[in-house]
Amino acid sequence: MSDDDESTLGKIETEVALLMRFGEATRRATGTAEHRVLDRAAYVILRHLADAGPQNVSALAARLNLDGSTVTRQVSALQRDGLITRTPDPSDGRGTVISPTPAGLQRMAAVQAARTRLYGDMLADWSAEDRDTLAALLGRLNQALVNRNRRR
Repeated sequence: MSDDDESTLGKIETEVALLMRFGEATRRATGTAEHRVLDRAAYVILRHLADAGPQNVSALAARLNLDGSTVTRQVSALQRDGLITRTPDPSDGRGTVISPTPAGLQRMAAVQAARTRLYGDMLADWSAEDRDTLAALLGRLNQALVNRNRRR
C-alpha cells in the first residue's frame, strides 16, 4: 500500500469516526420531540420492516447483522410498546413473523421526517449534485460494510 493510499484511508477512518460521534451528538442535542419518540434500535427495525415487509427474527437479525437474541429483546420491547405485532409464520408454524403496527409506522415516520428536515437544513447550501453524490457514496459504504460482515 502506498503512502498516499494509507493517508487517504486514515482520513476516511477519522471522518467515519467523527461522523458517528457527531451524528449521535446531533441526535441527542436536537430539541424536537420527534427525534426522541424512538430509540435508534427501534427506528432501524421499524424502518426495515416498513421497507421490506413482515419478517421473522432470523431474517431481521441477518439483515441488520445482529445476534438473534439481541433482535428478540428489541422486538419484545417494541411489542410491549405496541409498535410491532407477532403473527404465526405461514411457512413455519413454530415461528412468528414481525410486522409494524400503525402506531409503530407513525412513530417511525415522525422520526424519519424530523431527520430529513434536519439533514435538509444542514445540507441546504450543498448543490443537488453534491447531495446526490453523498447519498450514493454513503450507500456504497454501507453496502461494503454489509458485504464485509457477510464474509465473516
